[in-house]
Amino acid sequence: MLRFVLMTALGLATVDGAAAQSAEPRPAEAAAEAAPVTTYARFVSASQEADGKLYVRLKLLPRARLPFTVQRFRVRDRTLLAGVAEGSWVRFTARHIDGENTLTSIRITAECKRFQECG
Repeated sequence: MLRFVLMTALGLATVDGAAAQSAEPRPAEAAAEAAPVTTYARFVSASQEADGKLYVRLKLLPRARLPFTVQRFRVRDRTLLAGVAEGSWVRFTARHIDGENTLTSIRITAECKRFQECG
C-alpha cells in the first residue's frame, strides 16, 4: 500500500512539473504582456540612428520617491511625432515589440505635476 501511495505521489509531481514547464504562456500572462502601457512624460528629444530607426527620449513622471527617469522608445510611425515639440508634456502608450520599447501613440497634454492627479 505504501508503495502505491509513493508511486502515485511521484506521478503527480512529475505531471505538475511538466505542466509548469509548458512553453505556452498562460492567458493572464499573455494579456498582461500584450496590454499597452499608458503614462505621462516630458518629451526630451528625437534622434535618428545610422540604420534609419527613429527614437525618442521621454522623461517619465516619477512614482512615489523615485526620481525622474529618461527612457528611449522606438518610433515606427513618424507621423506620431507631428506637432510634438521638445519640452512638451505628453501622454503616450508603448509596447514591447521586437525586443524594444516601441511608441504606439502619443499626444500633447497639460503639465502633470508631481503628487497631483494627471488628466
